[in-house]
Order: sequence, then C-alpha cells, then structure tokens
Amino acid sequence: MKTTYRDRRAARLENGALRVTVLEEGGHVAEIADKATDVNPLWTPMWPSIEPSHYDPARHAEYGGGADASLLAGIMGHNLCLDMFGGPSDDEAASGLPVHGEVSTARFAIESNGPLALTMSAGLPEAQLAFERRLELVDRAVRIRERVANRSATDRAIGWTQHVTLGPPFVEHGRTVMRTSARRARVFEGTFGPADYLKRGADFDWPHAPRANGGTADLRTFSSADASSAYTVQQMDPGREDAFVAAFSPSAKLAFGCVWRRSDFPWLGLWEENRARPNAPWNSRAVTWGLEFGVSPFPETRRQMIGRGPLFDTPTVRWIPARRTVEVEYWMLLVPAESAPDELKRPTK
Repeated sequence: MKTTYRDRRAARLENGALRVTVLEEGGHVAEIADKATDVNPLWTPMWPSIEPSHYDPARHAEYGGGADASLLAGIMGHNLCLDMFGGPSDDEAASGLPVHGEVSTARFAIESNGPLALTMSAGLPEAQLAFERRLELVDRAVRIRERVANRSATDRAIGWTQHVTLGPPFVEHGRTVMRTSARRARVFEGTFGPADYLKRGADFDWPHAPRANGGTADLRTFSSADASSAYTVQQMDPGREDAFVAAFSPSAKLAFGCVWRRSDFPWLGLWEENRARPNAPWNSRAVTWGLEFGVSPFPETRRQMIGRGPLFDTPTVRWIPARRTVEVEYWMLLVPAESAPDELKRPTK
C-alpha cells in the first residue's frame, strides 16, 4: 500500500479498473486513474511538488510566498478545505494559518484496511478538530467517508469543502463538458482573477452565467479562451436527496463524477483558472477546472463566512456542537462513456 508518487510519500489502492493514490502530507487524493488508458482526471500542477513540511519561504520563492504558498507547494488533485474555505485573516496568516485551513499541510497517519480500503487521520491542533477519512475502492468508484470531531468545549462554525480539481489531459479547451444538479447560482462578488469575464455578483439560473460585456456563457463547457478566470457558486437542487457533478472527456471517452448528500454539502463552486494568473507558481500556464462541493458557497475569510448568512434560503456554514462528531459520505466515479452523463447516482454495493 505505501508508495511514492511524484517524489511524495503516498499510499495506493487499486483493482483491475482503477488506481487511487493519496498523499501522506496534506492528505490529497492525487490520482484516480483509469488503468486501461492511464488517464487521471485530477489536476497535477506543472510545478515541482514538495512535502509541505519541507516548505521554507526563504528557500522556496517559486511557490509565491503568500499565505497560500505552503499549500501550493504540495497541492495535487483533490484537497480538503477545513476548517475554512478561503484565505486566513491577516492575524491568522501572521499566526501561520495557511489558505483553506491547516489540514492542507497536515501530516496524515495512513492505515491499511485490507487490499481495497485505507483510513487516513490527522489532528488539527489550531482548529481543535480531529479528522478521519476512510477510502474504499468499489469497482469503478471510490466510497469516501469523513468524520470531523470537535475537541473543544464550544460549538464551532466551520467551512468544509471538497476541493476537487481537474486538469489536462482530461480537461481540454472547448471540449470537456460538465453536468450537475444545480439550480440557482451566483458569480463571485469581487475580482476573482486577472482574466475575469463574468459579471460580478450576478445571480443566474444554471448554466447560463451573465458575461461582463453582455450575453451569457454556458458553464457546462470548459472555456475555449486563451486565458480566463472565473468562480461561480451553484445551489444544489433542494428538491433532491443527492447532488452530483460529472465531467466528460471526449478524447479519453471517460466520465468522472462525484455524488453526495445535498444536506451535507449544499453548494458547488466552479473554479476556472485558465492560464490567467501571472504570479508564481502559476506563471500564466496552469489549466484547472475546480468542482468544489461544500458547506460554504464562496472562498472567503472565516469572519465573512460566518457573517454572510443564508444565500437562496440555504445555509452557508456548518456548526459542530461542542465535543461532538459529524460524519459525511460521498462517492467519486470514473467510468467509460460516450457522452456526458445527465444523471449520476450513488453505486449500490
């Protein structure tokens, strides 16, 4: 089970169809690969990856040096955001808290639960939380169960987002398409990136987002522009028990998707970074499509998250009572396909 992946300490599960690799530091799901084609839909940054514990701002200027640098030094594929989704405040950053919370740079203990399952766990001392994730490989799907325990004597408001990011070769300009169980949506309310093309703060019905210069963009197809940046948040259909998002690559003839209980994660954020950010380590070269389902709609500070209040009559934060534990379950699937699936359901074991 223990292995290395792109010079990182890792663990692996595999069966006849899929290969799943997780990283020890940061806990990222780095790879869910189709063994027949060796295609991994998840994003692998083009910059060198190091263990977050090795990051030193004095020696690693190539990762940018901001509050996100320690995260970017080791990010890969699907990273968890806990106990916040977004950047730290100035005081939190001065105290050493990275973007998306300390879990993204934590070292995980990984235990085998047999040839097709493993458990990852990490303590988050600054957040006073304990986190556990169990992965089980079932045919062409990965069943993931997570537990967050509040170790403090106070109720805690937390952000908790599954930051699933796709990248090339699965993501192709103007070709890769996506489907989801979304309803109402909103464009990021401020400047998101240097090549924004959507109208700031605009509300819309999925999938047609208002463009800044008029007209609309169909968000179901990845951008064909030379450079673009965008973030929109989608309310998952409140009339459904389960929510889903699925992306299809015509070249690979594969569909990748996630299914989860809508009550656990009522929001889906779509992050588009298409060769737009000029600063290190992006250097106007990265191509990513983030499918980020979570309890909060926007990447923002803790104070902003708590102060936001409901959006479209839907909560934007999750509370964990004192000394209590909450659990969620979701599935990730990678299946052969001829077109984008209009529906995705939890597998039945």
